[in-house]
Order: sequence, then structure tokens, then C-alpha cells
Amino acid sequence: MVLPVVIYLVVINAVGFGAFGWDKHCAERGMYRLPERTLLMIAVIGGAAGSIAGQRLFRHKTRKEPFRTYLNLTVLINIVGFIALSSPELRERILSELMR
Repeated sequence: MVLPVVIYLVVINAVGFGAFGWDKHCAERGMYRLPERTLLMIAVIGGAAGSIAGQRLFRHKTRKEPFRTYLNLTVLINIVGFIALSSPELRERILSELMR
């Protein structure tokens, strides 16, 4: 059970990091950009660390509000989700609700 979760987190964080790099590339060249909601959704579903790392490394969307605040809140969402899924009781409740 642990290995698939680790693989998922590595992949989704790489996707978040790459999405910020790609969006910065497109912004500099006047190309079609990724919607902010896409960048935020990647962060919400587990890619917050990679997204924030990409934001800082590429210096992309670092001053844009409320985007910056929302992205920082995804870290809290990821932490709460990780804690919830780490607890066997909470994990079972969440999974049973999702399987309804």
C-alpha cells in the first residue's frame, strides 16, 4: 500500500513542478497558458510541494494574489489529507464514503 502512494506523490509533484515550468515558458513566449485552476488542482491533489518548488524556481506567479495565497493553502490541504489517510480509521471512513 505504501509504494503506490509514494509513486503517486512523486509523479504528481513532478507534474506540478513541470506545469509551473511550462506555464512560465508559455508566458514568456505569448503562447497558450495553463489555467490557474489547473495549476491549483494539481497542487490540491497532492502536488503542492512540487508546485511551490516550481513556482519559486521559475519565479512564476509569485506576486499574483489571490493565486499565491490559494497555492499556499494547498500545502495545508495536502497535510490534512495525508494525516487523514494515515489514520486507518479515517482512511476506512473516507474510502467507504467514496465507494457509496
